[in-house]
Amino acid sequence: MIETKAFLFDLNGTMIDDMYYHIRAWYDILNQLGAKLSMDEVKAQCYGKNHELLERIFPGRFSVAEKDKMSYEKEKAYQQAFRPQLKLLDGLSELLEIAYNSGIKMAIGSAAIMYNIDFVLDGTNIRKYFDAIVSADDVRESKPNPETFLEAALRLGVSPESCIVFEDTPKGVEAAFNAGMRAAVITTIHEPAEFNHLNNVIGFASDFISLKHLLPKQSLKEVLS
Repeated sequence: MIETKAFLFDLNGTMIDDMYYHIRAWYDILNQLGAKLSMDEVKAQCYGKNHELLERIFPGRFSVAEKDKMSYEKEKAYQQAFRPQLKLLDGLSELLEIAYNSGIKMAIGSAAIMYNIDFVLDGTNIRKYFDAIVSADDVRESKPNPETFLEAALRLGVSPESCIVFEDTPKGVEAAFNAGMRAAVITTIHEPAEFNHLNNVIGFASDFISLKHLLPKQSLKEVLS
């Protein structure tokens, strides 16, 4: 049994159920720019940094300054739409408190910019639980590159194999796999079958309440019991 020393959390779609609002905000902006994408096509592009998404859709079209401007416009639209719904997924506040009191180190590892990370941490009053935050600005390559999670483990002073990553997307779980970490999948937007190609998944859950039942033989059992 590998001793679990740290929990690494993706943010959007993992700690809060907000991915529809991100997809909708991008859908409006991208199609206003002439992308002609369906909601499902935009959903497929919603991974990595905002600049990377814009470059995938419109290669070479926009300057860094223009991407910065569109990124903030998108995040402002997302926050305005989602703010009335802002809350942690069921069971997460209890998990954070128990893990914190049990000495489990915790970090955020997200492709979001700090503007969005601050929106969630301060809006839900959970900043105190995290010893490290790795944002889009802290890495050169985003998920599925393992840099985000490896940097989080480095800042916590723990080995990759002692971390459990909480993720909601195949790209995020792939990043955990590439970092040599186990992953628990939160199924807010993707189905379990979409993760079949990844063998580092230790369980699936629709929220954090059911993790104890889904992972009875993992070290999570000791933390949540």
